[in-house]
Amino acid sequence: MKKILLSMLVVGALVSTSCKNDKKEMKDTLNETTTEMKKDVETKMEETKEEVSNMVDSAIEGVKIPKFEDEKVTEFLTEYADYAKTYIDNKGDVIKNSKLAKEGVAFANKSKEIVSNLDEKAAAQFKSVMNAIQSKMAPAK
Repeated sequence: MKKILLSMLVVGALVSTSCKNDKKEMKDTLNETTTEMKKDVETKMEETKEEVSNMVDSAIEGVKIPKFEDEKVTEFLTEYADYAKTYIDNKGDVIKNSKLAKEGVAFANKSKEIVSNLDEKAAAQFKSVMNAIQSKMAPAK
């Protein structure tokens, strides 16, 4: 009986000390993970702040125009947003307003020219903004 009791005490002591070490390791791992996550969140927040600060307001509500390395691209998108605003205000009636039709063709040609001069990332950004503007124009018809 003494041997069994003594064996149980030894096993209990081993289990309790090993659990304490596991708890400490878990706390350390949890603290490291939390610290890493905080750093990741802070980094993402800074990147987002930079992206937002590089945006230009457009004439159309809900569409932000990013600043491109080439100022002409940003300027074109701003002008296109102004055209889109006029288009929306005229309820998409291009037939009655021939000036809008001519401007639309000119913008289409110029946008093709601009996209051909951009790198992949800038071209994707440009197309994204153009699609956002055009999606606002679609309901005007």
